[in-house]
Amino acid sequence: MRFDVPTLFSLMLILSLALALLLPLLLGWGDSQGARRAQLCAAAQAAGWALLLLPPEGMRLTSTVALGLLSGSVSLLWLAADQWVPGRFGRWIHLGMPVLVMVGYGVGWDNYGLRLAWSNGCIGLQMLALCASLLQPVKRGPSGNLRWRLLLVVSMGLLALLNLARAYLAGFDTAHLPRFDAPHPLNMGFAVMANICVLTAAIAVLVAWRGETEAELRRLTQLDAATGLANRRAFQQRSVDMISMARRYAEPLMLLVMDLDGAKAINATHGELKGDQAITLFGRCLDEQKRLGDVVARIDGQRFAVLMARSDLVGPPALDRRLRDALLELAPRELGFTLGYSAGWAKLRNGDRNIEDLLHRAEAALYAAKRQGKGRLCAEPGLEAELSVAATTV
Repeated sequence: MRFDVPTLFSLMLILSLALALLLPLLLGWGDSQGARRAQLCAAAQAAGWALLLLPPEGMRLTSTVALGLLSGSVSLLWLAADQWVPGRFGRWIHLGMPVLVMVGYGVGWDNYGLRLAWSNGCIGLQMLALCASLLQPVKRGPSGNLRWRLLLVVSMGLLALLNLARAYLAGFDTAHLPRFDAPHPLNMGFAVMANICVLTAAIAVLVAWRGETEAELRRLTQLDAATGLANRRAFQQRSVDMISMARRYAEPLMLLVMDLDGAKAINATHGELKGDQAITLFGRCLDEQKRLGDVVARIDGQRFAVLMARSDLVGPPALDRRLRDALLELAPRELGFTLGYSAGWAKLRNGDRNIEDLLHRAEAALYAAKRQGKGRLCAEPGLEAELSVAATTV
């Protein structure tokens, strides 16, 4: 089988159409904006090549729209990459380039060299801008893997250079001007590289999407589904670093443990749905009242914990008061009944091996609060005296 330029461009159209159909099946529409933008990129590219190759040659409107769609596919690829590795530069370049390509191509329609130089030059520069943005250092984002970005940079960078070479011949070397489907070495190289670029872009999209999905799964395994707070496992993992930092810099660390009062009675009287809403409301209020840097978690059914770094002895009682005031205001309005809790707190000691030792003393204080009539805060033995001394000193 002989691969000439028209055959390679036809293969390009087939690949683009196949990817436009397959990417939605592989990635789904889902919650990933990056995946949706990548799918729109494939669709725009397929539509652009279809309009460029299928209609009879010389149709001004379809050719102009086709070039706009091809430029738009590069813009959508940039938008997808910016979702996976945020902070890329060049937003306005990519948003404005499709319009710029269509305007220049349409205005210069009567001059083949001008419209070829304009369209190839603009899209080539747009591709180089995409490559440069992908080489930016990654500050945040779940899919900053360098491999898929380098794959895109190498393939699209070569295609960009071929676009610029075609633009140069069309604009400055009209004696060697290659027509779109002419058997010119530059056209052949461009057609081959375009097919390779479509495949590598698809691979890069799949790798980036997989990285995003894996990061999201890791995040979800550390969250409580009902409240959105950290779960017990994540709480224990974070406590290791916080205890280490507290000991390294000789800073205080407090643990406050809370347990809803009458949770079974709420389910029995108002129904399990109201019970779930009570859990959700309590978690939301606790998250809103915590200090910046505190770690809040749901560690059991109706039990919550707050690890307070760099907190003095008045920190836990102050948080307790804020939380009770918030619940007193919100619970009757949102639930139709009041919502109370008992709490205990403890301070990190020199002999504590890990968070479990601290948690054991805080829960002992919690049980003391329940025995004393619920709806109150108790400190571990010895802390009440320390708190009184601190208050007297102040």
